[in-house]
Amino acid sequence: MISRLIFKASYVVFLFASVLATAQPKSNHGYKFEQLGQVLPDPNNYRGMDGAPGPEYWQQRADYDIECTLDTENQRLDGLEKITYYNHSPHTLRYLWLQLDENEHAADADNHVFDPSSMGKTMSGAQLSRLEKSEKLEKFGHKIQEIKDENGNALQYTINKTMMRIELPQPLKPDESFDFSIKWYYYITDRFDQGGRGGYEYFKDQDEYIFTITQWYPRLCVYDDVTGWQNKQFTGRGEFALTFGNFVVKMTLPTDYVVGSTGECLNYSTVLSNEELARWKAAQSAKEPIEIVTLDEAKKNEKSKKSKDTKTWIYKADNVRDFAWTASRKFVWDAMAHFTEEGKRVMCMSYYAKEAYPIYNRYSTKVVAQTLDTYGKFSIPYPYPVAISVEAANGMEYPMICFNFGRAEEDGTYTERAKYGAISVIIHEVGHNFFPMIVNSDERQWTWMDEGLNTFYNF
Repeated sequence: MISRLIFKASYVVFLFASVLATAQPKSNHGYKFEQLGQVLPDPNNYRGMDGAPGPEYWQQRADYDIECTLDTENQRLDGLEKITYYNHSPHTLRYLWLQLDENEHAADADNHVFDPSSMGKTMSGAQLSRLEKSEKLEKFGHKIQEIKDENGNALQYTINKTMMRIELPQPLKPDESFDFSIKWYYYITDRFDQGGRGGYEYFKDQDEYIFTITQWYPRLCVYDDVTGWQNKQFTGRGEFALTFGNFVVKMTLPTDYVVGSTGECLNYSTVLSNEELARWKAAQSAKEPIEIVTLDEAKKNEKSKKSKDTKTWIYKADNVRDFAWTASRKFVWDAMAHFTEEGKRVMCMSYYAKEAYPIYNRYSTKVVAQTLDTYGKFSIPYPYPVAISVEAANGMEYPMICFNFGRAEEDGTYTERAKYGAISVIIHEVGHNFFPMIVNSDERQWTWMDEGLNTFYNF
């Protein structure tokens, strides 16, 4: 009897200890054997058990027709965009949510107050200025001038930091579309001073800029069957979720600037010189990179008097979730044709300043082509007609175009570490075309997913 009582008492202690251990999981994933019902929805008509689209799967679409002007003297971008939003869902919508990512630089942005401030023994002027908000921040962020429907009627809207909600004049039923326009402008930020995914880099000794125009236009949030509207704030850390669509974008800027962009240029015949156009045509079948804008021409362009005249570059991109571009007077531009295993021709290209020429001229465009082959072999075929690497002293990706680092020393030499660092970041950022740009994972909800998958294929 006593032995039974001892056994029961020991069993109760064991059970209690087990409950305590289970109630206090060490893993940040929760219980080791927990159900994933709250994380992964049950299969339904929209999504199957294997993750593939179900028989009633739907996906929203947003098409953009954008005209913008880059004021390179005042670092200001003005835009007018016309959007057609297609409601492919079975739901009736009464409002739309859009992202205003440039508002991460506005005075009231959340990312200004995320990190604690502290005084160091030695601090630069820039570090001191970041300890408190500056009045100069008031000029930054999207300035919405007007939002109208296709008949010119003003639409009601509310801006909540990096999110904007537009009230529809009448409910948008399933299988209907809605046309509207947004007129806006913003002042471009110095990436090295204020941070951010895009902006400009200023070369003070040369009075020259490299502009990286990213997350720049008001764009539709995702609406899907899992979470409804994905309208989480953009804080500069988690990236984005976006709706696929077709783009036609017209960029007007000084005639001495070279532009690289998501999509295919529709008017090279009018924006390129005769020599540049001839080189571009030769690159269509070239097996080695051809310089469309040569190093000597880029150096000469840097030293020439800045043009007051403008020209307009027109780009078109179909079935992409975002659109980014770059512009500079400093750019060398090279290109070559690359054919995938499926026989599709992809124009692999690179844009870079003379500071990156020793590394990028030898490696960048070839690395772009090799990355498409490797990722295409191990994941999915590359579907787009263009793949671009831009040297902009950072690392960030967008459909068909990415921004990387990789500059040489002033004397033109570089270390093996610098070379392989540049090659690695080009592979990684070009690889992001597959994850998340094509697969289109929600980077704000699942911030680890695209980096995890891409890094796996990267190595």
